[in-house]
Amino acid sequence: MSAVATAGLVVAGLSLAGPATAGGGRPGTEDLNRWATDTWRSLDAMTDEQTGLPADNVTGDLETPGDYTSPTNIGGYLWSTVTARDLGIITDDEARSRLSTTLDTLAGLERNDASGMFYNWYSPTTGEKLTTWPDSGDTVHPFLSTVDNGWLAAALRIVREAEPELATEADALYDSMDFGAFFDPAGAAGLPAGTNRGGFWDAAPPDCSVEAPMYNGSGETAYYTCHHYDTTVSESRIATYLGIANGQIPATALSGTHRTMPPGCDWAWQEQLPHGDYRTYDGVEVWEGVYDYDGMSFVPSWGGSMFESLMPDLLVPETKWGPKSWKLNHPITVAVQKQHGLDETGYGYWGFSPASDPFGGYAEYGVDIAGMRSDGYTSDAEKTDVDVDRPGCTTGTNPSPEFGDGVVTPHAAFLALPYDRKGALKNLHGIEDELDAYGPGGFYDAVAVKSGTIAERYLSLDQSMIMAAIGNELTKDTLKDYFVDREMEQRLRPAMKQQVFGSSWGSGNGHHG
Repeated sequence: MSAVATAGLVVAGLSLAGPATAGGGRPGTEDLNRWATDTWRSLDAMTDEQTGLPADNVTGDLETPGDYTSPTNIGGYLWSTVTARDLGIITDDEARSRLSTTLDTLAGLERNDASGMFYNWYSPTTGEKLTTWPDSGDTVHPFLSTVDNGWLAAALRIVREAEPELATEADALYDSMDFGAFFDPAGAAGLPAGTNRGGFWDAAPPDCSVEAPMYNGSGETAYYTCHHYDTTVSESRIATYLGIANGQIPATALSGTHRTMPPGCDWAWQEQLPHGDYRTYDGVEVWEGVYDYDGMSFVPSWGGSMFESLMPDLLVPETKWGPKSWKLNHPITVAVQKQHGLDETGYGYWGFSPASDPFGGYAEYGVDIAGMRSDGYTSDAEKTDVDVDRPGCTTGTNPSPEFGDGVVTPHAAFLALPYDRKGALKNLHGIEDELDAYGPGGFYDAVAVKSGTIAERYLSLDQSMIMAAIGNELTKDTLKDYFVDREMEQRLRPAMKQQVFGSSWGSGNGHHG
């Protein structure tokens, strides 16, 4: 019987297993420990005992895991295992055994030899690279994703520090991954420095691709995505950080992404017309643009979702290393999400991010006005689009809409813990107690607040974000301590420290647009 199976089991009044009371006696600590224990139960249910690979998802009853996995899922499972150990949910020996099993499997997975990168889809039970989707039989064109490899590499950094007995195996995998393979020195159109592409195929796909010699100088040919990761507030920045820390890409990559799209009517397709200033970093001129919401100014993400903004902050000490950028932007991002859910829409709950759709499948949720994408991620099931004026350019077609059945996802609220602990806990208690969106593996993935429709399943990615957020909250950012070493700090921190976003709290009494 595993430690998870015995959690909460009591014999003769003695608990056989269960979480340590990490975090001291602060209000909410007991609930955070309970939520972490239940969340870990879902990750345990997803994971194949023989391979140590987690499925992408599992049904709400924890009985039926999915039949594919990705580097992000594997990375999230690795740091969740470390967190479960640090919170006392599993023993040191169990954690070490689990981590060792996963590392052994990773060492044998098929990879792209010229970059050391992992493909995007594998079978969690066999470790085989997928070339057809298990459910439909449709063809999979094996792809190597920049951001997914970033999350796996990030987790390997954590394992090597958190479990020294496995450092050699973790380092061997990590050191073989070359993020220079993703970095286009020419960058995206209209940007002043190089940036990453979304990834590549090692054989020509049927859709759009750019054939080019691999950027790392390996001499191999790659078929790159036609798009770059060209926005700053994106989960993809984890790969940029790692490339800089490893010396594989230049620190100027932080200037090769848009804070907002440039001002002016040529860019009036974006959600708002930004305001801001040009600043120069290491000879590179950057448009430091911001959007507005309720008197607050902030650097938006592409879709207006919480995980784009805050997922990298789980592992990277962004507010410490970016005192004039992320330290300002992160709490304002949380405030925008909260204001939208509670005040503008009247949902009564908040936390908008891509998640399982309560009405079937998967959907991208966010605060539309807080994302650059003009037909952006919406916060309700009706996909209510906000379209405001771009003064001097266009007139908004729907500046003050009536919102419908808002869809919130608990992982987004957990990401807000460092910036509004009290508000996040209150929100989560409501989702658990009033909306009843809680099951044997912790919070269900999403819930539509008006109809009460619940997505009764668990996603590996979202559960691993919850584990990391709780772990950081209760252990004072231990995951960040594992992730960072002196070399990373020396290469990355100065580049982040000089960034100055235009984010500000402002008057707080206006409205968006």
